[in-house]
Order: sequence, then C-alpha cells, then structure tokens
Amino acid sequence: MVLGVGRLAADALGVPYEYLDGRTRDRQARVDRFQSADGPPLFLISLKAGGHGLNLTAAEYVYLLDPWWNPAVEAQAIDRAHRIGQTSQVIATRVVARDTIESKILELQASKRALADAILSEDKGGLAGVGREELQLLLG
Repeated sequence: MVLGVGRLAADALGVPYEYLDGRTRDRQARVDRFQSADGPPLFLISLKAGGHGLNLTAAEYVYLLDPWWNPAVEAQAIDRAHRIGQTSQVIATRVVARDTIESKILELQASKRALADAILSEDKGGLAGVGREELQLLLG
C-alpha cells in the first residue's frame, strides 16, 4: 500500500503529516489540522477516501501514486484541492513506474476512455470498430 510506504518515509525523514484512509473516523479534525497555518506540510490520503467530502484549499501539490481504474475517481480526488477559497495554483502529478500494475491500470483507463468517447461521440463511424470484447471491457 502506497500510503503505508509514504508514512514510513515521512517518519524516517521526520516530516510531520496528517493521514486519512477509509478507516479514519475523525476526518474533519485531520483536514482542519492540515488546513491550519501551523499545520503539517504533508497530507497522505487514500484515493478512495480522499475523493469524497474533503475541502483542501491549503493544498498546492497533489501527487497520485496509486491510480484507480476509474479516472473519474482520480479527478474527484484532485478536485478536492480546487475548491472555493483556494488562493494558490494547484499542480497535480501522476507518478507511475513503467511495467507495473499501476501502468497497466493507466492503459485500462485510456482504453475505457477511448471506447466511451467513441460511443458518446456524434460521429457514429467510431462505433463501427466496437465489438463484443470492447463492450465487455467498458461494462465490466
């Protein structure tokens, strides 16, 4: 789990941080500590837990280290830093090593995106090459 590695690295370097995953019960308290002027410079958040109900206007950088098969979940997580009250530019970066499961997830995202675009486009010619396998990939 990437968050676990992030915690170990932050602990080893002595970098203070907040941490939030699906088991976190005091979500708002952790957000408030991160958002405060004297809060920690780092907030480690699982993608799924971070995609819902957070407002992180103190964030200036968002690093996605563990991609999700559904790009909309990633977009929601990035959007948590683009909220009313944000005064800084936000830079979002995906970090993925080659030849890993994560790189395969990005390939799956791209193929699903292209297939969805072909189905939703006004140009019906894009659907001509869509077969049973592609539809199962999209719906599966």
